[in-house]
Amino acid sequence: MEPFKNIKSIVTPLDKVNVDTDQIVPKQFLKLVQKSGFGKFLFYNWRFDENENEKTDFILNDSKYDDSKILIAGDNFGCGSSREHAVWALQDYGFSVIIAPSFADIFFSNCFKNGILPISLDQEIVNSLYTENGLIHVDLEKQLILTDSREISFKIDSHKKKILLEGLDDIAQTFQLEDKISEFEKKSKTPSVL
Repeated sequence: MEPFKNIKSIVTPLDKVNVDTDQIVPKQFLKLVQKSGFGKFLFYNWRFDENENEKTDFILNDSKYDDSKILIAGDNFGCGSSREHAVWALQDYGFSVIIAPSFADIFFSNCFKNGILPISLDQEIVNSLYTENGLIHVDLEKQLILTDSREISFKIDSHKKKILLEGLDDIAQTFQLEDKISEFEKKSKTPSVL
């Protein structure tokens, strides 16, 4: 996993609540065995019609948002099944930050495990960010969102912040404990004296 870098981007406003993981990446596209390649299936049923033509009224089909790295969404984002593929699709598409009033617990956890920063903010603040036209800056180290007109602070667990800043997935975190693991293994191999 790559270390999280500060993000400057326009926001993609997805003003929908209860967006579930099947809407994020439909089940028929879960056949890939690697984490990459899911971006083209992101919000597939909302982006494309039955003939696989882009729907012009869906936000991701507006070229204005092609390089956006920040998704703003409604309450309970990532609900539904626990599929990690939803996070993979968002990341593969290019999103690094998701801002919403709340997230489903498993989805929230999967974001950190895959290098995406989920930020929970009050509904009123999220509503105001939907209309941001300029670039906004997300500074994870300072825990700030900077717009043209204000600074918005956000909370994050210190351990989750560390793993994002250092790019540590579960395996990398385990390797940081290699000395302690080796020491434990040596002790457990020593025969006990009766």
